[in-house]
Order: sequence, then C-alpha cells, then structure tokens
Amino acid sequence: MKRIRVAGIIPMDGGIALMHRKDVKKRDDFQEYYAFPGGGLEEGETLEQGTIREIKEEFGIDVKVIKKLYEMESEKFKQKEYFFLCEYVGGEFGTGDGPEFNNDPKYIDSGKFIPEIIKIEDIEKTLLLPTVIKEKLVKDLKKGEL
Repeated sequence: MKRIRVAGIIPMDGGIALMHRKDVKKRDDFQEYYAFPGGGLEEGETLEQGTIREIKEEFGIDVKVIKKLYEMESEKFKQKEYFFLCEYVGGEFGTGDGPEFNNDPKYIDSGKFIPEIIKIEDIEKTLLLPTVIKEKLVKDLKKGEL
C-alpha cells in the first residue's frame, strides 16, 4: 500500500505558513527549500485529522480544515499526497514539538526545520516543493481564489 501524506496550506499574516528546510543531507537534489507542513497519515486517522495533527506538531498552532485543494501521486516517494486549505484558529506559531524538533535519530539527515511565513507576493520566487503544487497555488493566488 502506498504511503499517504497530508499537508496544510495555511494563510497567515499576509502570507502562507511554510516549513523552511535547511542542510538536508538525505536529498541529493535540494539541500535547502520550503515545504508545505504535513506528514504521513497515522493508522485510523482521517485525512483531515492527520492534517490538523501534523500542523500542530510542526507549527504549534491549531487549524480548521476548510477544503481539499490539491492531490497528487508521487512516484519518487511512492505516496499519494493531499493538500488542504486550513484556517488558523489559535496557538503560537513556531512552537511545534514534533519528532523533527526533538533530536529523533530518524531525522538525523533531514536537516533543520524552521517555521516561516512567506509573503504571498514572494511565493512565486520561493523554492517550494513539490513544484507542481506550488504552480497550482500561485495560479490560484493570482486568480484570487484563496
């Protein structure tokens, strides 16, 4: 069975909340980039529950899932990915305490995880992965659909 990954697209403070990844050793293509916050679905979770949990772990904030925006198949990572528009509900941004912040050996080659809010006008020139989803997001932002 393919892994399922869920991710949130969270408009906040005139931008989009993203995870800045630096010094990534486990990738040979990019060592620094931005990613949508999220991760693997856990057993028994709905897509929405997984998205809410992952964002809480990574950013320390509570969100409400509004709707599914995009989905894609990643052959490279052998997974199906779902991207949800989320609304910020509460909590202090940048206080996540997921395993990626706690010296979990599983993340030793994953580099640094730095929560940041990227201004909407800067998204287009930001290295945001996956690029196919970034392109859809930029198009939707330009059309005023988010």
